Amino acid sequence: MARYRGPQSKIARKFKEPIFGPDRALEKKNYPPGQHGPNKRRGKQSEYAVQLMEKQKAKYTYGILEKQFSNLFKEASRTKGITGENLLKLCESRLDNVVYRLGLATTRRGARQMVGHKHFLVNGTVMNIPSYSCKEGDVIEVRERSKSLEAINESLANRRDQHDWLEWNAQDMKAKFVNAPQRAQINENIKEQLIVELYSK
Repeated sequence: MARYRGPQSKIARKFKEPIFGPDRALEKKNYPPGQHGPNKRRGKQSEYAVQLMEKQKAKYTYGILEKQFSNLFKEASRTKGITGENLLKLCESRLDNVVYRLGLATTRRGARQMVGHKHFLVNGTVMNIPSYSCKEGDVIEVRERSKSLEAINESLANRRDQHDWLEWNAQDMKAKFVNAPQRAQINENIKEQLIVELYSK
């Protein structure tokens, strides 16, 4: 199961955003990593470099590697509508992201691990594929044997955000995927148009 395993704080500092969640290293050193620290002269970035950075930020945010991300872009291009928005909708519809958005895990990386360990059912069937794309009307629920799992209950206790495109039933630990979110409902700081421009070259 391919995924990024490198240092998370360096990536967060590179983009100056807490991509993987709250990060003390980012708070202490709010400048890109490198030998010369904050004193390094950083020249003006080219248009290509800016577009590439935006694509990398999106990939790290959703925990997707290049080949998979490229395939998502191709699918977004074939779908009716604005390609950039379609791309973000596909990323948000991934099962690991849905589990994270529901508050069943504190990070996307944690959600991916939980899905891989078969803690969830989709439409009554065990699903252990983090990249599974949820469809309108899909029912995602915590398996009976996993409802007492400490990590899930702790995460739910700290759950704050609620999303209009997901219906959550706390009593049954079950959710319905109402529809893919619209761009205004996705609060990630990603300039998707730059990614479209990069892939269009």
